[in-house]
Amino acid sequence: MTVRWQFDNATIARVGVGPVVHDLTWTIEPGRTWAVVGPVAAGKTSVVEALQGKHQIAAGALHRPDIDPARAVAVVGFREDSWRFSYSRHYYQQRFNFIEPNDDRTLADFLGTAPDDLTDRLGLNGLFDRSLIQLSNGQMRRARLARALHRRPTLLVLDDPFCGLDAAGRADVSALLGGLVAAGQDVLLVCPADAVPPWVSDVLELTAGRVTWRGPRRDYRTPAVASKDVKPPSQPPGDVILDLKDVTVRYGDVAVLDRVTWAVRAGERWAVLGPNGSGKTTLLSLLCGDHPQAYSNAVTLFGQRRGTGESIWDIKRRVGLLSPELHLYFTEPLTAEQAAGTGFHDGLVAKRLTGGQRERLRMLFAEVAPAVPLDRPFARLSSGEQRLALLVRALVKEVPLLILDEPFQALDPATMARARSWLDRHLGPSQTLLFVTHHAAELPASVTHRLTLSAGRAEVLG
Repeated sequence: MTVRWQFDNATIARVGVGPVVHDLTWTIEPGRTWAVVGPVAAGKTSVVEALQGKHQIAAGALHRPDIDPARAVAVVGFREDSWRFSYSRHYYQQRFNFIEPNDDRTLADFLGTAPDDLTDRLGLNGLFDRSLIQLSNGQMRRARLARALHRRPTLLVLDDPFCGLDAAGRADVSALLGGLVAAGQDVLLVCPADAVPPWVSDVLELTAGRVTWRGPRRDYRTPAVASKDVKPPSQPPGDVILDLKDVTVRYGDVAVLDRVTWAVRAGERWAVLGPNGSGKTTLLSLLCGDHPQAYSNAVTLFGQRRGTGESIWDIKRRVGLLSPELHLYFTEPLTAEQAAGTGFHDGLVAKRLTGGQRERLRMLFAEVAPAVPLDRPFARLSSGEQRLALLVRALVKEVPLLILDEPFQALDPATMARARSWLDRHLGPSQTLLFVTHHAAELPASVTHRLTLSAGRAEVLG
């Protein structure tokens, strides 16, 4: 039997939102591997969820194979939220602390299998005893991919599978997926237009819920993006606001950070670079007041040594943060505007905003995230829309220290260029930026200093 999915002039409607994809005519059949591309709010996530049977076909039709879509289609996306594991049952700082055994779930529990060739290829075999909540963003995505492949789905749908991976990890996962395609696995890929791998045969491009390209990958041309990066004039260095001296963080016998010494001054713009597992997330957790081992190290933030009487909230009120890990913990029933507004109060729960705060929110959405509907539930936004809302959250307070950890994940090139340009033009001269990325092309033009981590050791250039 030929297994295929066919949209016939279909209109896809989301509950509480209405029609989001219009007049979609498209067939997914064996032997052809599709990449679905397009800007933020194009409708890519809605198409994937329609394949799973999650949305109504308001007009036209979707012809599915005569099999349960929940079993036939395996989707690997950004967040795990199932009976196996849900971030809603945990709090953010818990990933850096001891977890009670009865509240813990390991990678072995999550996968339900013994280590094998697949998990070895994905770099997971040494992590089977690790708590899921302590896995990095990239490690958790590889774990979800392994679990999906163990199910042997008819159609494997991957929502930006290279998101959060370093260059070596992206190349290895791409080679693995290309091998699966060559062996006959049907794969549908959702990814940025400039990241379509060579083993993809066809491209479907969506813009504002309508098809703007459908055809062979070899004929597809990535939309050009005009660069508007502006490098602001250099400023004289300010006072030291972050000072780490010979900092070491250990988990058992493993040194995640190894004798890191680093000083950052007010107004400096830093790139923080390094492969997956190099210690970047742990380093940032020290700077945000989240990691308990800061108290046993020489960590001075905003002129005060950790452990000398300051509270975690004294630190957080001076920091704007966006990270893949923080993103996972936005599980409360908030709108996009409410989620962004939590940045004024440094938490994850909505509170009443002043007129001035609401005005700043609206201004930032208009300039940085115009495609995001402010009143839509955060859970019903695409990953790219969610990331933009949380970027606005990090910017709302005009804080002394802005930490952006992989801020452009799930964004298309044009949206990324707009956000990068905004950072170059609008950050104040005394605001300090730490920008974490695996892609040097994402760095704002104003970045002049670099910290590179490798196996917990730091190299400073600046």
